[in-house]
Formats: sequence, C-alpha cells, structure tokens
Amino acid sequence: MLDFKKQSFHPTFDNPRDVWVFDLDNTLYAAECNLFSQIDRKIGEYVQMLLGLNAEEARKVQKQYLLEHGTTLKGLMAHHSVDPYHYLDSVHDIDFAPIERDDHLRDAIGRLEGRKVVFTNADEKYAAQVLKRLGIDDQFEDIFDIHEADLEPKPKPQVYDKFVAKYGIDPKRAVMFEDMARNLIPAHAMGMATVWINTGSVWGQADHDPETVHAETDNLATWLHAFLNR
Repeated sequence: MLDFKKQSFHPTFDNPRDVWVFDLDNTLYAAECNLFSQIDRKIGEYVQMLLGLNAEEARKVQKQYLLEHGTTLKGLMAHHSVDPYHYLDSVHDIDFAPIERDDHLRDAIGRLEGRKVVFTNADEKYAAQVLKRLGIDDQFEDIFDIHEADLEPKPKPQVYDKFVAKYGIDPKRAVMFEDMARNLIPAHAMGMATVWINTGSVWGQADHDPETVHAETDNLATWLHAFLNR
C-alpha cells in the first residue's frame, strides 16, 4: 500500500486545473467488479453469431478490431456494416448489480472544484445507468458518448478536438482519467494532465508511453483523495 502522505505529484498538477474528464468503464468503477467482463463476453458472442466463428476465432477478431479501430464496434462497422444501435443495445444488455454505490468516490468527485464531464466510447444510456448505480449521476455536467463522437472512438485525435470544442474546454486546464493508456496520448498532446488507471489488463497497457502519463494508480477514488489532501 502506498503512503500517500509521502506521495509526490507531477509538477503539471501545480498548474490551475478546473476541468475533470473521466472515462467510464474500469475507471469510474473498479475493474474488480468485472462489469466490463460481461460486456466483453457479449461482444464475443455478437462477433461469433455475426461472422459464424467459434469462440477462439471470434476473440481474435474482437481484439484485433479493438486495437486497429479503437473499438470492436468501429471495426465491425468498417468491415461488416453493423448497425451501431443494435450492437450497443446487445452488448450493454447486462446485469448492473455488481456495481454498488461508492460514497468514497462520490465524496472525492464532489470536492473537485470546476467542471466534470464523462468522456466514453460507450453510449449515453449505458453510461447513465452506471453513474446512477455508483451514486454519482448528479456530479457531472454531461456525458460525451460514442454518438456525440459520430461513432469515432478514442484515441482518434479528431474526437478529442470535437470534445473540447463542444464544451469550450481549454485542455491546459483539464485533467483526464482513463484506464486505456493509449487514450491518454492525444489528451497529453493537447496539454491535459493525465492519470492512468492501471487495471493490469493487456488491453489497458497497449501503446503505454510513460512520457504521456503524469500519474498512475490502480484506484481512482484513492488517488483523488490523495490529490485533494496533498
């Protein structure tokens, strides 16, 4: 366990930061609840049924599209003309019970001064359910979802441009929290401070560049409290 009283923070966090940008899956909720594993299985089943593949073959296609296109959905749209609405409704038809109210997280987010926005490759309907389960749905100005991004996923730079333009955000005043290290690269390039939620997953570590990560943690709420009490 880290002694956060002795933890130092990157100098970039000494600059004025009053916009807080949060990814959703495996970031606002802990990866240990395995919610996304349900979605991961649903995606695999969708690929199996769509392409007539066995589980192993579908898994390879699923993760190949994730790495090449940013999301499996984008790959399926590009190569197989998949209806994104049908896909998203299918893969988000899951049991939300593993997500419990998180007052520790709510307290930390509530103490952050400034604007707070969710920036996710998921859709708004699913994101809203997750935030409600966590008990933090009233803490955010808005949810910027995959439809707002015209179905173009992070880490495509044009999505970040669209995001900051919509909300009039100065990236140099923003902090972005994200479990996919590759999704922090464009944020860093714009001037955002970056916090990587390292879940230990292979996919989360893909394209990891330590030069684009200002802080790393395995638990968002713990990091936020340490930051707020620094």
